[in-house]
Amino acid sequence: MTYSSISFVAARQEQAQDALKVLIERYGLVPPEQADVIVALGGDGFVLETLHQNMALDTPIYGMNRGSVGFLMNAYDPDDLKARLNRTHGTDLHPLRMAAWDTDGKKHQALAINEVSLRRESRLAARLKILIDGVLRMEELICDGILVATPAGSTAYNFSAHGPIIPMGANVLALTPVSAFRPRRWRGALLPASVAVEIKVIDPDFRPVGATADFDEVHNVARAIISEDRSVSMTLLFDPEHNLEERILSEQFEL
Repeated sequence: MTYSSISFVAARQEQAQDALKVLIERYGLVPPEQADVIVALGGDGFVLETLHQNMALDTPIYGMNRGSVGFLMNAYDPDDLKARLNRTHGTDLHPLRMAAWDTDGKKHQALAINEVSLRRESRLAARLKILIDGVLRMEELICDGILVATPAGSTAYNFSAHGPIIPMGANVLALTPVSAFRPRRWRGALLPASVAVEIKVIDPDFRPVGATADFDEVHNVARAIISEDRSVSMTLLFDPEHNLEERILSEQFEL
């Protein structure tokens, strides 16, 4: 595909704003809804924010690293940008949809590109039941929390919690406990992307638990259902030598 009209967006950090001025001066600027591609200047958090903000546009997003973390970003270079964009490879992402009910019975919904996590909100450990497609798989997990991660998000919070790195296209999700106390040796599971993960909080009034789906937070959660929403698709663009599949693969061999 040929990308000719470019929309630039940037994080608030000085280096991102400086890059924004340089690129607009060289290539001009169109609104996101009129662009062939959106170039996001910042770090991983900012490109996730850009994906969320432009989810309804179905416009590819190309990140250039002007932040502190750049796993989802390409290297910053203001030269020959249009030619560079036309050489990119696209990776399609499908978010997780979280439906969470709080202790008052109110339902909350949100989308997550990286992960949905549940975590304790007091000094007391969380006590959780885990059901997969309605089948009880774990009667009680005592832990600080648990998360469901997509392949794109598997190198983020999931990896820090000792979860597996998942190659793009593997069509699986990671279910990873955070500081599991009992069963102490349980390290999580890899699940088909088609399943629905239901997490029920045991005694949520005494042991409060919160849920986070990327930028959305819900407090005092009683239960949550997490599943991949394939009706929503987003495209991230990567330079041929810097594609996401290769980055996920190489990350597993870094010490």
